Amino acid sequence: MKVNSISILNYKNLPEANISLSSKINCFIGNNGMGKTNLLDAVYYLSFCKSANSATDNQAIMHEAPFFMLRGEYSSDSGIENEVSCGFKRGEKKQFRKNGKLYERLSDHIGSIPLVMVSPADNELIAGGSEERRRFVDVVISQYNKEYLAALIRYNRALQQRNALLRGEREPDGEMMSLIEDMMSVEASCIHACRKQLVDELTPIFTHFYNVISGGCETVGLRFRSHLDDGDLATMLAASRFEDRKHGFTSKGIHRDELVMSLGGYPVRKEGSQGQNKTFLVALKLAQFAFLCQKGGETPLLLLDDIFDKLDSRRVEQIIALVAGDDFGQIFITDVNREHIDNILDSVDGNYRLFEVNAGCVQLLKEREL
Repeated sequence: MKVNSISILNYKNLPEANISLSSKINCFIGNNGMGKTNLLDAVYYLSFCKSANSATDNQAIMHEAPFFMLRGEYSSDSGIENEVSCGFKRGEKKQFRKNGKLYERLSDHIGSIPLVMVSPADNELIAGGSEERRRFVDVVISQYNKEYLAALIRYNRALQQRNALLRGEREPDGEMMSLIEDMMSVEASCIHACRKQLVDELTPIFTHFYNVISGGCETVGLRFRSHLDDGDLATMLAASRFEDRKHGFTSKGIHRDELVMSLGGYPVRKEGSQGQNKTFLVALKLAQFAFLCQKGGETPLLLLDDIFDKLDSRRVEQIIALVAGDDFGQIFITDVNREHIDNILDSVDGNYRLFEVNAGCVQLLKEREL
């Protein structure tokens, strides 16, 4: 998958931009706060129907503007061209279109433009709670498995219903609780199997990338942990009703799953230095990219937002060598350090475009189109 061009209007601090892109490497330089990350976020939005770093769509609209609009022109790996657009006006429902046709459900769009983003916000995968790591797992699987996303939506809906009954003034109806718990159990079995399979298949790919970047001097691991490892969810839910009623929430289920990340056999959040944590996250996202490629769909877009901070020069060189190779497709890179960008461009033989982003304005500095 490639983005041939993107048009942006009133998105965060980008008032208006119409950018024709290179088919291989697109680099964006500029000082902090100038709009580099927001530009990548616009590309992300057109893939996932939401911002990577804004909680609400209202926060994605430029200050004082009434709306934002995004439009991307794409080419698939087989050469099929599509246009994807999105418009959102304050107080109204956002509209997503593909080739002018409005999506009835935004979930139908997820996976059609696969994308992997590496950014400073990824540190929450290590430092944050288990919901951050579940979200990572969900994003990966949802890009190649439509049924998984549908099962996840149904499970979360049933979970909300059970929690509402637990918090109600009256004692929950036993038959209704059993019905909801059976629904949760069916969906949870599907979700659990998909998550376990992902971690099993992703771990050796991740280990390979980490070893390449670090020089193989550290041992890392991923492990999946779930209540469903111990048996049937419906049975667990029925047994925990009394305690759950006292606390007002559901204590068992796949919404409590954990992706355990380790360095040297210990939790990476406690053991890793800043450089090791950054290496861990970059390797994890590159593994996600390679894994999605193995699934046989479109080649994902790769967005690298300010990834070289806190890494020593050798690890930076290894990452540059990896992403500049033939295994990766179209790449977007942001950095405040022109030296990093020049090193990347000097190491590639293919096409590239270098842009400067200044106060929300995007200017092409140089390009190579072979």
